[in-house]
Amino acid sequence: MKGLSQFVEELAAMEVTQNVFNQYSYQLEENSIRRENLLIYLNQMYQLRPKVLLVGEAPGYRGCRLTGVPFTSEHLLMHNMDGLNLFGRENGYKLVSENTKLLKEATATIIWSTLIEHNLIALGWNAFPFHPHKKDNPASNRAPFKKELELGQKPLLQIIELFGIKKIIAVGNKAEENLNSLGISCDKVRHPAQGGK
Repeated sequence: MKGLSQFVEELAAMEVTQNVFNQYSYQLEENSIRRENLLIYLNQMYQLRPKVLLVGEAPGYRGCRLTGVPFTSEHLLMHNMDGLNLFGRENGYKLVSENTKLLKEATATIIWSTLIEHNLIALGWNAFPFHPHKKDNPASNRAPFKKELELGQKPLLQIIELFGIKKIIAVGNKAEENLNSLGISCDKVRHPAQGGK
């Protein structure tokens, strides 16, 4: 769908603040794989027509920063999970670098395990779509600042509109705060990394 391609291109063109990694930008050649992974995911989800949107806080350094796909890890992107046929090489997904040991990410594993257990399909997105990290340490995570969450509001609203989302679940406080500031009603669950498993 043309609107999804344009959406990914707009993400790639967004300027980010200091200590933030835009995993879709044209500044690194390897980001082309992340853009393509995201587009594959969004097109798959568009076909599945989920009515539920899970909004996380921001990409983590072991997850979406590497893959380009919210709530995933290298391992999940390449191997799926029992009961999930969304990901894998057979669906066109690729890794930026071929590693012998693929990284896992706890939040992604918990989220998809829960969805599978309850036979649900939900679209995953983040309140801030880029990876915020600590100063001089890209292999770290930090909570996005208020101005970063504000920067993430336009893509969040676009996702809601593009997919005709009916129900939104905030995964954690930052996601809930951002949705509330937009006047969007949501249910909130505790973030898995903060005891919400």
